[in-house]
Amino acid sequence: MSEQPRHDGNHHWPMLRSLRGWRISALPADLAAGLTLAAIAIPEQMATAKLGGFTPETGFFAFMAGSLGFALFGANRFLSCGADSTITPIFAGGLALLATSGTPEYGSLAAALALLVGVMLVLAGGFRLGGIANVLSVPVTVGFLAGIAVHIIVSQLPGVLGLPSPSGPTLARIATLAGELGKANAYTMLIGFGVLATITVCERISARIPGALIALAASTLFVVSAGSGVPVIGEIAGTVPMPSVPLIGPEQWAKLIPLAFLIAVVVMVQTSATTRSFPSDPDRSADVDRDFLGAGAGSLLAGLFGAFPVNASPPRTGIVVETGGRSQVAGLLAAAIVLLLVLFGARLLANVPEAALGGVLLFVALRIIRVAQITSVYRASKGEFLLILATAVAIVALPIEQGVALGIALSLLHGIWSTTRAHLIAFQRVPDTTIWWPAHPQIKGEELSDIAVVGFQAPLSFLNAATFRADMQRLLRSRKPRLVVFEASAIVEIDFTAAQTLRDVIHICNETGIVFAVARLESLRSQEAFERFGLYDVLPRDRVFHSVDHALRKLRSSASDVHA
Repeated sequence: MSEQPRHDGNHHWPMLRSLRGWRISALPADLAAGLTLAAIAIPEQMATAKLGGFTPETGFFAFMAGSLGFALFGANRFLSCGADSTITPIFAGGLALLATSGTPEYGSLAAALALLVGVMLVLAGGFRLGGIANVLSVPVTVGFLAGIAVHIIVSQLPGVLGLPSPSGPTLARIATLAGELGKANAYTMLIGFGVLATITVCERISARIPGALIALAASTLFVVSAGSGVPVIGEIAGTVPMPSVPLIGPEQWAKLIPLAFLIAVVVMVQTSATTRSFPSDPDRSADVDRDFLGAGAGSLLAGLFGAFPVNASPPRTGIVVETGGRSQVAGLLAAAIVLLLVLFGARLLANVPEAALGGVLLFVALRIIRVAQITSVYRASKGEFLLILATAVAIVALPIEQGVALGIALSLLHGIWSTTRAHLIAFQRVPDTTIWWPAHPQIKGEELSDIAVVGFQAPLSFLNAATFRADMQRLLRSRKPRLVVFEASAIVEIDFTAAQTLRDVIHICNETGIVFAVARLESLRSQEAFERFGLYDVLPRDRVFHSVDHALRKLRSSASDVHA
């Protein structure tokens, strides 16, 4: 009798993919990781909620929703999802244009935004649109994070310095704070910068040390014992709200859609980066689309429980990995600890000073400024360094949601510009081989008279079709070859405009007696384009070869055999 195939317990539950194969033997490791994750998440989620203008418990609800939603629908076994300081300043700035921070209307709009973001992420995952995560280039992402860091610092300095929070644009607020430094409160500064220093030291010793929790506990004891009169977060509701859909008008839903799209794009970018940085299985590619579903489910749950959009967290995910977590059970255990804190330990948090939460956020802001990457880009490419600066300035100087939109536009324009820079390149034969390689000043290659081997190292599209045509016409006029072999290994895509241009070039060659051939048409999409756009009507199929050498051996009788 043949052995029946084995199925793990979650085979019929694709929504529990992140828990597939989990065994009870993994519980001790997941429990240790969950405890560490909770110790780090509790102060971070409170601080992030404060950053967005919400009560601390709202951050807890966001963390619980994100953890549960991702565990049910995500693929990555380690990823931590919850309130995130990257997206919070963006949607807080957008919501502030529609309602006053801290009001019931503001909370309803935030919950509605979470639902919209969740729907967009679920659709992106369901339709397998993982490529959207590549919409932000590295320079734009680095500039984006630097700009976000400035927003966080400016928003938290008043609380740390014990000064009234100024209003107006970010640059004006910086100027106001600079003029008020002499009025700073010594107690709040001691607390805020003390928390920052404590977390920094603990982080340098080991990322596993919950420096933020230690600092918050110490600052709370200081406030209680010293009676300094510094502002504290106050009473926290020890209940969990019932799930409901926020009651806002149709016109308000419509106004939230553009902001939701921006947030969804940023979440996709960060989720993709996180899951690829901490893969569940190094032997398999990351299932980014499934992780979009998990993050989307987290935002949907957050919206139903009156919280705000959630996002993947690279630092918290790294903690799960470093502490030996095996699965999303670690995240679920952390969420359970947070739930117990809300239900039975809310009073413990009432005396946490607001300046301490500000210190936590100052640490987060300084950590997301990628100084090493900025330095690396500056040394390697001054143009892309200017892209970092332009993105950061846009995020700081403009209303933040407009700055993010401009950053996305700059990234797309950068990609378009890179594609339009492609030009025709000559290939030469590596001596004593059959290999044809792009010509290079430092590599001595061989050419054949009356034969031109050329390539185009970019997808052929409407963006560069005119350049391709001009370069080909210049080649035909200057060299007057009898045979042109087009090395197409880099042509991964051909659109309608480019196909018509390629047809015209082949027509010109046919009419002037030049033999035109294609070698190494490797991309399946390009092969389909040849069929779909009728390129074989002007180029016989026997003129398409697997290599340049093969093309020359077959067609050499049509060209001169004299070496240049």
